Amino acid sequence: MIRRIIRKRRPAPSLTGISLEEELALLRVELMYGLRVNREEYLRRKVDEREELATRIRDQDAATMLEDLRGSLERSVRPTVVDLRSRRRHDPGQDPEPA
Repeated sequence: MIRRIIRKRRPAPSLTGISLEEELALLRVELMYGLRVNREEYLRRKVDEREELATRIRDQDAATMLEDLRGSLERSVRPTVVDLRSRRRHDPGQDPEPA
């Protein structure tokens, strides 16, 4: 079924191109939510984001970029506390604990 959808997909505008993974994600959005994604607008936005990123990279030095990346990583990944005792496997010789 997916092969049939890919074969019938609309031709991508020639701004940059949509990768197969992106096209599958767009098709998934269209099918799941009943939306219509404008491929030309998607590509324009993609180009704008690339240009914005290139401008930001040109304006910063390596130490500043590393600090920004570290900060965003710390904000996105929350530290978790793992209780090692609860993760320990039971020995085969022990009786299972009553539930």
